[in-house]
Amino acid sequence: MRSVKLWLILLFSLTCIAATPPDNANQLIEVALQPSQLEHNLQQLTDEIGGRVPGTQAMQRAVQWGTQAFTVAGADSVHTESFTIPNSWSEGATEMKATTFYEAGDAKVGGFLPTLFRVRAVSVAWAPALAPVEHIPIMDVGEGSEADFKKAGDISGKVILVHTTVLKTWADLFAEYTQAPPVISLAVKGKAKAILFMATREHDILYRHTNSSEGEIDRIPMVIVAREDGERIARLLASAHPVWADLAIPNQIGAPIKASNVIAEIKGSDKPDEFVIVGAHLDSWDLGTGALDNGCNVALVIDTLRAIKASGLQPRRSIRFILFSGEEQGLIGSHAYATAHRRELDKAAGVVIYDSGTGKTTSFSIGGRKDIVRTAKQLVAPLQPFGVTDLNLAMEWGTDHFDFMLEGVPTFIADQEEANYLENYHAVSDTYDKVDFAQLKKHVAEAAVLSFGLASLPEQIGPRLTHDQIEQTMRETNSIELLKAFGLWDDWTSGKRGRQK
Repeated sequence: MRSVKLWLILLFSLTCIAATPPDNANQLIEVALQPSQLEHNLQQLTDEIGGRVPGTQAMQRAVQWGTQAFTVAGADSVHTESFTIPNSWSEGATEMKATTFYEAGDAKVGGFLPTLFRVRAVSVAWAPALAPVEHIPIMDVGEGSEADFKKAGDISGKVILVHTTVLKTWADLFAEYTQAPPVISLAVKGKAKAILFMATREHDILYRHTNSSEGEIDRIPMVIVAREDGERIARLLASAHPVWADLAIPNQIGAPIKASNVIAEIKGSDKPDEFVIVGAHLDSWDLGTGALDNGCNVALVIDTLRAIKASGLQPRRSIRFILFSGEEQGLIGSHAYATAHRRELDKAAGVVIYDSGTGKTTSFSIGGRKDIVRTAKQLVAPLQPFGVTDLNLAMEWGTDHFDFMLEGVPTFIADQEEANYLENYHAVSDTYDKVDFAQLKKHVAEAAVLSFGLASLPEQIGPRLTHDQIEQTMRETNSIELLKAFGLWDDWTSGKRGRQK
């Protein structure tokens, strides 16, 4: 019996390895790299529709556009699924001016004259409005640690300036997000009037973030100020020149809004009730046109569907191509989809997500799933000519795989080089001209090969993990502190998020 059991294990391993024959992978790559509507689709989405914030007409047009683009690409079916975001939000005409004084002649006889200068600023998204205030003192709280706040003293009724690091790496970006929540808590506790976050980009580049995690309105008015202006204020304060702010943040906040995910499908031949998801988020911030984040990968998802259909190959399982909405407001669309489809997630054979611009893919992050490494390596082996040479066991946060990972589904996140993504992230400069289309075409090939391979394995690449197995994976990958830093650990332990059995 032992020899029979070993033979069966070997046979299963061999069938998994042979799941995507080299000729199929080569065929998919060849078709994926052919000319297509990729550039045209992205130009329509970015230049013609523009920035896409849920609740706006631009976002509604984007959903209609996505439905049509999937149909043209050859989907077997296309539909939308709606969900609710707790509040609508849009920025008004944020304005800020700063006043200081300089010595003109003899200070002993009142020789001080005012210097007034405009500060370039945009509101943090989903932050509350601030009615116009004048001549409010600005206080420098350094990087916003508890020690920095203690050193600054009484911040009640004042505007506080928070220093940041220039964004260079992925680690810098995640640090920017983890820095903000404790700063906000200390500012609220100290009864500050508003927060000025110094921009992490140079050259006056402004951008939009939110520190809201579920589309709720945050606790205090906040703006991001141009780095050069923030540094000027910091230098004045450091040289004992008081600075006062005139500030108006007339944000428009409204009732709950309906948003929609767009779902297209290629039906599987043998196991159509089982499925693989290929996704990217359709929404974007509104200062730029959302090309790198994440329009290029919306175009990728649509072109991946086209490539698989055009190849003439049919996957065993169905492949669902999803354009998620509400990602920027806290992964709301993908959370809504995972929750609504929880009863069928045992049949989810994998989730593939692209959300990092057009930098070269170096590996796929697989959420700590040691059990799928061997087969996953075989699935990505045909992609080595593109530079995909590794798998990453980390449990990552920050894009639309997250709730599927917490539901125990195998996830594959494209880990990419920074390229030009970080400087343009969420920024006024995130526009069509920043996209590397030659590299994006390679990403289409990668997504087609990986998703088709997952959909064509004799058995699913791995089982859906239980609650205890997911938590054990969190411990093995040292991810609990990450979840705590982003305020998500309580959601997991309370049952608000993720699989609970």
